[in-house]
Parts: sequence; structure tokens; C-alpha cells
Amino acid sequence: MEPDLFTAAAEERQEKDPAGSPLAVRMRPRTLDEVVGQQHLLKPGSPLRRLVGEGSGGPAGPSSVILWGPPGTGKTTLAYVVSKATDKRFVELSAITAGVKEVRAVIDGARRAIGGFGKETVLFLDEIHRFSKAQQDSLLPAVENRWVTLIAATTENPYFSVISPLLSRSLLLTLEPLTDDDIRGLLRRALADERGLRNAVTLPGEAEEHLLRIAGGDARRALTALEAAAGAALDQGESELTLQTLEQTVDRAAVTYDRDGDQHYDVASALIKSIRGSDVDAALHYLARMIEAGEDPRFIARRLMISASEDIGLADPNALPIAVAAAQAVAMIGFPEAALTLSHATIALALAPKSNSATNAIGAAMEDVRKGLAGPVPAHLRDGHYKGAAKLGHAQGYVYPHDLPEGIAQQQYAPDALKDREYYAPSRHGAEARYADAVEWTRKHLGRKRS
Repeated sequence: MEPDLFTAAAEERQEKDPAGSPLAVRMRPRTLDEVVGQQHLLKPGSPLRRLVGEGSGGPAGPSSVILWGPPGTGKTTLAYVVSKATDKRFVELSAITAGVKEVRAVIDGARRAIGGFGKETVLFLDEIHRFSKAQQDSLLPAVENRWVTLIAATTENPYFSVISPLLSRSLLLTLEPLTDDDIRGLLRRALADERGLRNAVTLPGEAEEHLLRIAGGDARRALTALEAAAGAALDQGESELTLQTLEQTVDRAAVTYDRDGDQHYDVASALIKSIRGSDVDAALHYLARMIEAGEDPRFIARRLMISASEDIGLADPNALPIAVAAAQAVAMIGFPEAALTLSHATIALALAPKSNSATNAIGAAMEDVRKGLAGPVPAHLRDGHYKGAAKLGHAQGYVYPHDLPEGIAQQQYAPDALKDREYYAPSRHGAEARYADAVEWTRKHLGRKRS
């Protein structure tokens, strides 16, 4: 028996006993017109409209599509609508459980169906980012020859998680996070609809607003929380779903964060950019998101150490020791107490004066090296400790700076090709002003010609 997105048995059970299915399942849209949000993907003539048979299309058949978006934004819902509306064969696979064998079986069935009965096949592949390169490669002939029309869903950036040949043969459709108004409309529909709660409870404004916060743009989570809280209210003989009941039933809001996906890097990037921008409050927000999502505290600490050198540098020489100390403390104590240490370091780094001169200095020096601007080490700087070094002229003429009153010797240190190159351009932010004065004085006493 072929896999199907919603098996006949499950559909029969839902029809006989709708209350036995989760609210999120019962409230799934049956047509594209019932879909909440994603209106940019549902305009007349759009790929999804064509997949459900709207418009003739002439000789141009419907395209395979990759649906990319956060959890709870409607990827599976859109596939469900297509499965209900199309007269094509509809087959579902999950990349979590399927492999190349299952993919080939679907493709073979699709070729038989189109050759023997003229019946086209739509393949819904959930979590495609979990497929390896070889597994994704197995889809290419079927998609290219249109033996199947692929609907693939992913929460991860397809440019990183889907192979380029498959991307080039499909349309990438990006689902946007649902707005509060989208979720609000969905909740109100679920409260009143015959498939939903049938007006068994009312939802006052403050409880509705809290549900929106809990949802975090995830429709499935919103409906799950509503169902749980409504059940608790009805068990207590209450017809109003109060804020107190809601808070007792669902104690935490959704954290839009995936430790193994895009959010891992996006939120980490936002944390560092907030520190760089000296917005301590935004930095603490992103830190809290990472902590609440269960991020590895050592990962956070490593990012803070990098930030201390990349964005603060010598404007506050204490920034790096603070970040290093935080990393050591985090490794020793772990969560939950490590949150205090990470907060300590994040606040210190966000409020520190900023300078990227150390970053720019090493970047410029490395760029010259890559270009071949190196050359031999000046003879007077070479190692003179081994036998025969003096005959080669090594270390001859070297002036020992400690022998001079000012502790600096006017001699060439860089190779000839770089003798007048200046990499370090200090800012005058914070403590780096002292370094700016020092570098100006030392370059003058080294007899350096300004580049």
C-alpha cells in the first residue's frame, strides 16, 4: 500500500469522531481560500493554485516547489490542501523515516501510473533537509522528467540544505511567519467553528493576547495551547478561558530557535551585532532566547570571546579577559547558573567602547601575505645562536632596545617590501586613545616614513 499524507483510516475516524483529533488537525484548511497568511503565495496563477488544478496552464505543467518557512506557518497544511483538491495521485514521504529505497518505489509507481493510466503523481516530502546528498540526488530524474511533481518542505535554509541541481529544478516558495492578526483570526475561528470548540468557551482580550505571545507566530502551537487551556477551563466548569487558567496550563512561550538550523546562526548573529551596536537590551534579549532554547552555553561563550577581540579590542583591554573568564566559568558550572555569567559578560561587552582596529590590522596584514608581499627577514633580525650564523651575517648589526634610554631602536624590522606599511590604525575610543598616542610616538622614533 502506498504511503499517503492522511491515511484513509485516519480520515474515516476524523469524520466519525471529529473531537477525537487534535484541534490543530480539525481546523486544517480544506481549500486554499481558508489558508491563513501566506497570501503572497496564493495569488491567481501561483504555483500552488496550479497544483490544485486552477487554470489550464496549457502545455506548461505545474512546477515542483520547495516550501521553506518556520514551524507552524502552513507547509504541511498547504500540502494537505493540495492532496484534497487535486485529482492526481498524492504520495507522502518523510525524510526522517524514508530513504533511497522508498523514493525509488514512489518514482517507479509514478512512472507506471503515468504510463498506464495517464495519472500524474504529486510527492510531498517533509523535512527534505534531513535527506543526504545521495538521497536528494535520487529525486533528480523524476523531477526533471516530471514523473512526479515534488512538494518539499523544510524549516532550514534550502541554499545550505538542498542540493543545487534540485533547487534549480524547483520553485522556492518562502513562507513568512504568521502575524498576530493571522493567529488571532485563526483562534477566533477555532473558538466558533463546528470543527473547533463550537463556542464552548469565550476568550477575553488579555487571555487572547497571552496566547499570541505563547504562539510566537506558530499556528499549530497556538491551537494546541488553546485546546489545552479550554479543556482545563471546561473541566473546572468555567465557560470563560481566563488568563490565570491559560498561564497555569501553558507556562512558556514558544522560542523561535532551532539549535541545528538557521535560527542557531541567525540569533547568534543578532546577539553579536547587538553587542557591536552597544544595544545592551537587545543583546540580553537574544541571549535569553538562546538560553531558553537550550543552546550550548559554551557556544555562546565562544561567540563572546570572539566579539571581545573583533569589536572591542584595545578600546577596552578588559573585555577579552572578562569573556575568557566567563567561558571558563561556564565550562565549570553549566546551566542554569551559567546564565548569570553569560549575562555579566554580555552586558560588559555591549557597554564597552568599541574598536575594530585589531580586526582590520590583522586582516590587512594577512591580505598582504596572501598577495605575496613577504620577502626575506632582514639579516640583523635572523637567528644568530647557531654555529656559522655570524658568517652568514645573521644577527649582525642588531641593536638591543633595552640598551637605549628610551627603549626603542631606530632599525628596520619588516621585510623590505613592507618596511613602511602601517596596519594598525587605532581609534580614540576608550582606552585605545592611549594606544593611539603610543603608536604615533613609536613610529616616529622608529624613523618610519608615513605610507
